[in-house]
Parts: sequence; structure tokens; C-alpha cells
Amino acid sequence: MEKLHLEVVTPANIMVSQDVDIVVAPGSIGEFGVLKSHARFLSGIVPGELRYTADNKTEYLSVTSGFAEISDDRVSILVDAAEKAEEIDIDRAKRAMERASERLAKDRGAADIDFLRAEVALKRAMMRIKVAQKVK
Repeated sequence: MEKLHLEVVTPANIMVSQDVDIVVAPGSIGEFGVLKSHARFLSGIVPGELRYTADNKTEYLSVTSGFAEISDDRVSILVDAAEKAEEIDIDRAKRAMERASERLAKDRGAADIDFLRAEVALKRAMMRIKVAQKVK
């Protein structure tokens, strides 16, 4: 199978830079897949699971918000944060999920709780757990 080049970049580092067979990412209007010779496009990236396959091996990452550019057999994904499935600490993610759930269970009138931030934290923790369980 012909390859395309994938790069997943965060402010901290380049998470992935390799030739792959297929990329599937969580786009802002739904999950999308990319193969070699795909049409050019831009998409927002939403928190979720990004997966790619190279040489019959599928890898999984948990990603946060960002952007994707598909052009000339290159997939460039720029996100705020990304973690490879095997590097996710499931216990830490479960603790984060519990903390966020506790915050969301409090009275909505509480001035000291940022509910939007708690919802984002809960979704991120749940996604991290889901992605980590793919390889454990």
C-alpha cells in the first residue's frame, strides 16, 4: 500500500512523524479518515481518539483540540496535547475523572467552580481511559 506522511505536533514536541497507510482523526464535524492521494482540506480537531496504521500495526493517541491540514500526501495534526495510548496512566486519568465528576455534582450557583472547565476535564479523562484501554 502506498504511504502518506503523518505528523502530530504539540507545543511541547513532535509526537509522531512517520509514513503511514491510513489516519483516522476526530474532526470538528465528525471523524474523518485519510488515505494516500486524499483531497486537500482543513479541519478542526476535537478531543478524542486519533489512530493510524502503518505496516499492519495500529497505534492510538488521545488528542485535545487543534487543527488538521491534509495536503500532498501529508497529514499535519497540530493539537494542544497528545498522549500515546501506552503512555497514559489510567489510574491518574480515573482520579481526574472523579475530581471533575465531583465538581460537576456541586451546586451550579457555586462561584468557586468553573463548570465548563470541569466538563472539559471530565471528557478528556474519559477519552484518555478509553484510548489507554485499547492497548492494555
